[in-house]
Amino acid sequence: MPPKTAKQTEPVRRRGRGAQSVYEALREDILSLELRPSELLDEASLSERFGMSRSPIREALIRLSMEGLIVTLPNKSTLVAPLNIEEYPAYLDALNLIERVVARLAARLRTETDVQLIKERQADFLAALEKNDVAGMIETNRNFHMAVSDAAKNRYFSFLHARLLDDGRRMLHLYFRSFGGKVPHSVRRDHDLIIKAIEAGDEDLAEKCAHDHVIQVGDRFIGYLSSNNVLDFSLTPPK
Repeated sequence: MPPKTAKQTEPVRRRGRGAQSVYEALREDILSLELRPSELLDEASLSERFGMSRSPIREALIRLSMEGLIVTLPNKSTLVAPLNIEEYPAYLDALNLIERVVARLAARLRTETDVQLIKERQADFLAALEKNDVAGMIETNRNFHMAVSDAAKNRYFSFLHARLLDDGRRMLHLYFRSFGGKVPHSVRRDHDLIIKAIEAGDEDLAEKCAHDHVIQVGDRFIGYLSSNNVLDFSLTPPK
């Protein structure tokens, strides 16, 4: 039997959860870049992949469309949403603002339990970092930032924060890819500084550390997009 690939998922037949299972699987594939930006999504192929009728497939696609993860063209073709790099500055502004707000509130309102949970989430992130597990780092990074958000005690900020973190997961894959296959342990520094500021109750420092963290990630991502490998050598044959 050939090995199972990202496009060959075991049929999902959980009663009452067909559309939900398809939605969760496709959403994970899109956010992890298993399904590439602008990749065609064919209902017939998806129906075969998940072993179910097209009705739950369509329902899942509608949900993904509402989240901006897929787009439907005028000819009715359905594609994974492109990565709109031109929107990245606006995304970075929004993420920067929410990260600063929740870090400041977390420094003001955190409990010992909150701090302990944040530290545990950081330990999970470091475990993934030690294994150079990019998918694990992305998931545990989200969990770390949501633990900070939860410590801010505002469910509306937490809702917005979660959406922004999820929207940025595809970009985060490219960020970790920019390290060339081995993410250095120095990436832990920003998280550690945020934790110390929150634990100390220093609102100004917590906000600054959160701001610096977003800028550092953003600058490296932009640098990765603008990198090149061919401007430092000549195609002229040696004499």
